[in-house]
Order: sequence, then structure tokens, then C-alpha cells
Amino acid sequence: MSKATRRPLVAGNWKMHGNRADAARIVGELLTRGAGAGHAEVIVCPPFVHLADVRRQLDGSRIGLGAQDVCAEEAGAHTGEISAAMLADVGCRYVIVGHSERRALYGEDDELVVRKFVAARRHALTPILCVGETHVERERDETKVVILRQLDAVLAAAGIAAFATAVVAYEPVWAIGTGLTASPEQAQEVHALIRGRIEEKDDTISASLRVLYGGSVKAGNASELFAMPDVDGGLIGGASLKADEFASICAAAER
Repeated sequence: MSKATRRPLVAGNWKMHGNRADAARIVGELLTRGAGAGHAEVIVCPPFVHLADVRRQLDGSRIGLGAQDVCAEEAGAHTGEISAAMLADVGCRYVIVGHSERRALYGEDDELVVRKFVAARRHALTPILCVGETHVERERDETKVVILRQLDAVLAAAGIAAFATAVVAYEPVWAIGTGLTASPEQAQEVHALIRGRIEEKDDTISASLRVLYGGSVKAGNASELFAMPDVDGGLIGGASLKADEFASICAAAER
């Protein structure tokens, strides 16, 4: 399967921003601008407290709903956590796992990320598995080692078949919220590495796997990034909070 047959995906990660009015305004503007109406798949990932409201507003549209995180446990005495079953029940189709902010700020290691990945799939949620290196790791020429370690942890635990219903997002940690962006060539190099690792296990799954780029994607650089042969869309942070900017990024994913 060539890039032309993989459906582009643009996911907006709102992180911990906005109140109910902000959420309603962003979604309303996206719908008015026709986001999600084309070939590219579009999803938004609001904070947990806004999921139900956003789901109702998206009803009947082609914009999908995702969550920013999920608990590895099924249920029980886990105060403050949200299970995969709960996310599915409120209408989520996707969930981000292993985001660099979760890894860095909340101590999530590869083992916990694996458990969250498995929990998501158990309830038919599509995990968006985030992998990426820090600035120090890139300077030490450790990008390949870090990316493959993070990817291999999931492969070893969940198996290659799990990636038939998953998405991988490469997010260089040094480019998240910094204004820095990997060049299209840098992004392509890592995306090719990811796809190559999956291809070693199953070339059919590798060919269909969508690999997103995340790291200061804007309307001004989205087209160049998305034009790379192994870049199938983006995981968008700050720019997803601006409906006009996000809609322009979605338009750049059309091909």
C-alpha cells in the first residue's frame, strides 16, 4: 500500500486548555470551515471534562473524537483516572498514549505506555502511540536508539497485529511547544525508520500504518511536512486551539 492509499489523519491535541465556551467555539468554527469534510480524517482531543459536550456538538459531522490519555487499569480504586471503557462509552474513537509530556512530567515509562496501548485496544479505541527523542538525545545521536526502544516495547508486548489498528506519532520532544520544527527531511528520516521496523515484522501492516508528525506544526509548514512519503498527517498541539489555523492544516493534508 502506497502513501496515496493511506488516508491522512490530522489530530488536534488541546492539552489542558479552554473552558466549555472555548470548546464549543472551536468546534463550531471547525464545522463552519468544513474541517473533516474532505478525504483527510480529522479528530479533536479535548480535555476529559469536555468530551461529552464536544461529542454532542460533533454528532452528525465527520470530525472524530479522541482522548488525551487513558488509564491502564480496567476499573476500580484509581482516583482521578479514566478507563478505556469510559472513553469508548462517551464516544471516543481514538486515544493518545505515551505523549512526551506524560513521559517527562508524570514519569510514564515504556512499560506503562504499553499497558495503556493494550487497554485502549481492548475497548476498540485506536491508540495514537507517541514516540520521540529529547534534544539531548538527538545531540548524542541517540534518536534511532530511543525511537526503536519505545516502539519495540509495544511490539514485544502487543504484537505486530496490534499495529493494524493503531497509529504512530513521531514527536521530537525538542520541537514540542518550542516553536522549533523538524525539517521535512528530518521528519521523513524518522518516519521511515518507524515504518521500516514495522515492515521487518509485517510488510502489509507497515504499508497501511499511518505515521503522524507532531512538533510545532503550523499552517505555514504543514504542506512541506505532509508531502514527505512516510508522513501521513499530524498530531497538532497549540495550533489546534485556533480554528482557522487548524482548518488550514487539515486542508494541507488533502491530496
